[in-house]
Amino acid sequence: MAQIHPSSLVDPQAKLAENVVVGPFCTIGPHVEVGEGTTLQSHIVLTGHTKIGKNNKIYAFAAIGIDPQDKKYRGEETQLIIGDNNVIREHCTLSVGTVQDKGITIIGNGNLLMANVHVAHDCVIGNDTIIANNVGFAGHVHVADDVIVGGQSGIHQFVKIGKGVMLSGGSMVRQDCIPYGMYQGYPASPFGINLEGMKRHGYSRAAMHAARESYKLIFREGKTVPEAVEAIKAYASALEDEQAKKVCELMCEFTEQATRQGQDRRHAHAGRHGRADRAGKR
Repeated sequence: MAQIHPSSLVDPQAKLAENVVVGPFCTIGPHVEVGEGTTLQSHIVLTGHTKIGKNNKIYAFAAIGIDPQDKKYRGEETQLIIGDNNVIREHCTLSVGTVQDKGITIIGNGNLLMANVHVAHDCVIGNDTIIANNVGFAGHVHVADDVIVGGQSGIHQFVKIGKGVMLSGGSMVRQDCIPYGMYQGYPASPFGINLEGMKRHGYSRAAMHAARESYKLIFREGKTVPEAVEAIKAYASALEDEQAKKVCELMCEFTEQATRQGQDRRHAHAGRHGRADRAGKR
C-alpha cells in the first residue's frame, strides 16, 4: 500500500503502486499512474495523463505532466510517460505531448535531471542521460542514450542529439548533433569525439577510431552529406571489429536522417580546436 502524507491531495482515481511514498503537500491528479518504489519528496504536482515507472525519485516543487507551453494546445488528452530509476530534481517541469506530433512526451530509464530542467512537449529523452541544472529542451527534441548536457544549455525545437554526445555548459544547440560528438558554444559547434565517454561505456579502441574517422569524413574533408555517408560506408566495409562497424552504421543512419543539419562544415572548427588554430596564426 502507498504511504501518503496526510497533507497531500491524491485523486481517488489516481493509481499508486505498492511502496510508493508521497511526501507532504503533493498534488496528484486523476489520470496519473505511479509505479512501485517511486518516491515523491514534497510539494510536487503530478497531473495530466502521466505514467511514471518504478523506483523513481522526484524532488521538491517538480511539476510533472503539465499542459504544454504551446498556444495550439486545446486540452487534448495527450501523455507523458516516464520510465524507471530516474532522478528528477527540484523545480523540474515536464510537459505532456501535443496532437501536432505523436501526442506523447517520453523520458526513458536511469536519467538524472538536475534542478530547473524543462522538458517541453513531445520530447523524447533516452536512457542514462545526465541533464545538468537549468537546461531547457524546446518542443519535439530527441535525445539518445548516454548523452550529457552541460548546465544553462538551450536546445532548439526539433533538434536531434545523437548517442553519447557531450554538450558543454552554456551551449545553444540549434542543429542536430552527431553520435559521440562533443559540442560547445553559442551557437554550439562540434569540436571532436567524446572519447572519454566511449571509454567509460566499454567501447573498443577500434570503435573509438571509427568514430573519429567518421567525424573527419563528415566535417573536415569538404564532402557533401551524401558523399560523407558513402565514404563512411566504404571505410566500414574494411573493418573487422563488429563494434566499430556498428559505430559507423549509427553515424551513417543519423547523418542521413538529420533534420537540422548539425553537419554544417562552416562551423566545424569553431569550437576549442578552431579557436586554438586561429590564435596560432596571429
